[in-house]
Amino acid sequence: MPYSALMKRSFFPTLVFAFIVLFAVGAKGDDRPNFIFFIADDVGWNDLGCYGNTFVKTPHLDAMATKGLRFTNAYLTISSCSPSRCSIITSRYPHNTGAAELHTSLPDDQVRFPQLLRKAGYHTVLSGKNHIAKLTETFEVISKGKGPGKSDDWVSLLKERPRDKPFFAWFGSTDAHRDWQIDKKNHVYDPREIEVPPFLFDGPKTRQDLADYYHEVSRTDTTMGELVAELNAQGIEDNTYVIYMVDNGRPFPRCKTRLYDSGIKTPFLMACPGKIKPAVVESIISSIDIGPTVLELAGVEKDKRMQGISFAPILKDPKAVTREIAFAEQNWHVFQAHQRMVRSGDFLYIKNNYPNQLAVSMESDPTFPAGEELWEKNATGELNDKQKDIFQKPRPEEELYQVSDDPHQLTNLAGKKEFKETIKELSGYLSNWTKETGDTVPENPTPDRQRLDGKRFPNHKHGEMPGAAAGATKITKSGPVLLP
Repeated sequence: MPYSALMKRSFFPTLVFAFIVLFAVGAKGDDRPNFIFFIADDVGWNDLGCYGNTFVKTPHLDAMATKGLRFTNAYLTISSCSPSRCSIITSRYPHNTGAAELHTSLPDDQVRFPQLLRKAGYHTVLSGKNHIAKLTETFEVISKGKGPGKSDDWVSLLKERPRDKPFFAWFGSTDAHRDWQIDKKNHVYDPREIEVPPFLFDGPKTRQDLADYYHEVSRTDTTMGELVAELNAQGIEDNTYVIYMVDNGRPFPRCKTRLYDSGIKTPFLMACPGKIKPAVVESIISSIDIGPTVLELAGVEKDKRMQGISFAPILKDPKAVTREIAFAEQNWHVFQAHQRMVRSGDFLYIKNNYPNQLAVSMESDPTFPAGEELWEKNATGELNDKQKDIFQKPRPEEELYQVSDDPHQLTNLAGKKEFKETIKELSGYLSNWTKETGDTVPENPTPDRQRLDGKRFPNHKHGEMPGAAAGATKITKSGPVLLP
């Protein structure tokens, strides 16, 4: 037999085998799930229709809740923009990231879970609000976003993605962050429709402020509807996990930056019709659990530096419990602060290490309408006890709330004898977490950046970070997760 004929006969089966192998590898890669991680900015956990809000218009998010999972006990690790996002992307507590305070950048040596996805062959995209760090090695495509919510290019990014590999899209909306941007596309609320939380003053300035805020909440809903429509158009909704959550509570007094549910609790919806059955999840989860969960679903190994745990078992069994204790922290955010929170069972416990500081942030000073009205009415003696929280000085060093009986956490039980053992138990968890994760109270803390009237102090600089004295950026222990 001629040599050329022999080569053809021997080469052809080899070539066929190679194509089979390549096809199998490609098919396996194509079968890996996609992810859309939609993180809104400054939205309260109960400011969606699916969480019981009766006047807000969020039909697309409500529909997402009916065909996926609605978590009722999802907690952030901090209620402050940049440190919250840094905590989520690293799956580490804020004082362990090296970026525990507002407007601090994530150090280069910290893990980023989307970067692990990129190394595993995922197409990674970030559009909209970053507020984390320079992320060129983490995301292949980075866009500042377009439009009032920085979300107008999200659908086009889905359309233009490479179709030969799965994708992870981090979509950071700037809704509902001040200052408000009202458009003609989304619902404009009548201030008379609004239900005012009991810790705010029910007056015309506050009602209009809330009405404008809810307009931006509705814009996040519209955006979600557009994303899901595009997934349907591409025929990939059944293989795409979609997550909706926020970075911190609504930008109003006693919400954003604070450790009550109004600040530290997040709406958390997760849907993938081909893989998740509809249910309501009561298990506690933490925002540091998102990275390990996404990695497990993508078949990528979790980094040992991550302090969070995967809640993937819940996706198969909504009654499963993956976490029974959540921790959170309040650090400097324009004004000095150092508070720590434990959430377990039916109780929420807060330890305040700066009791002589007012518990305020930019949104609760007099420079915005709801804050302005609160300060005006405090000066005239028109506030009730529920509305005086931000004026309390000194503050209690310990706070305890029974969440089921006190959803707004307005009645502090810390001084009652019948809750002495509860405080001992929760403060014990906090002590263990503090020790294991290397949390510290700075000796040279960051001072207030400005006065209450909004006038900034010149040459303001960050001071010592919490955890710095204990080398917390190198610590990987997580503290308690399940009850003993």
